[in-house]
Amino acid sequence: MDRSAFILASASPRRRELLSQLRPDFEVIAANAEELGGGELAPAALCQLNAYRKARAVAKHYPDAIVLGADTIVCVDEKQFGKPADINEAFYMLSALQGREHEVMTGVCLLRLREHRQRTFTVNTVVKLRPLRTADIREYFSHVDPLDKAGAYAIQEQGDMIIEHISGSYSNVVGLPLERLAEELLLWGLDVEWEPSK
Repeated sequence: MDRSAFILASASPRRRELLSQLRPDFEVIAANAEELGGGELAPAALCQLNAYRKARAVAKHYPDAIVLGADTIVCVDEKQFGKPADINEAFYMLSALQGREHEVMTGVCLLRLREHRQRTFTVNTVVKLRPLRTADIREYFSHVDPLDKAGAYAIQEQGDMIIEHISGSYSNVVGLPLERLAEELLLWGLDVEWEPSK
């Protein structure tokens, strides 16, 4: 793979769709890297570390390519929510988030291993969920599979059912902050086809 190659180190269809708005020419190679959780790291540092681990896992095999890794974490108070392990944990997460503002953080890592070139950053978006009763959460889960989504919800899937408002990047909540990523790709000298909406 040559230096012009660009790889998304994620199997997420949401990230693939988002990245295609910036660059039509990229490859998808899922990273075989375990996501770290909790511990002593602050949320922003944790999602950056996970993004780096994903990018590096792929870059080791394709050191000349530019590899993009990303990781999203949902935070409220001192709690950090990644992807729920099962439906009970998903129910717990939405119950904890309902009626409150929380932060959605996406860490992004761009890595070209051969040149030891790396750029890592985090983008935050504030989201407030509607007050949700038990029946509301059950109804939402009947439409949306929460198990592969940080915080057990997806803003782009039946979001009107549960979301009151957001402040910041919408695409960041989906899984990739397009506004900031476009800027970073331009700084790397890469062509970007996306323009932010006015």
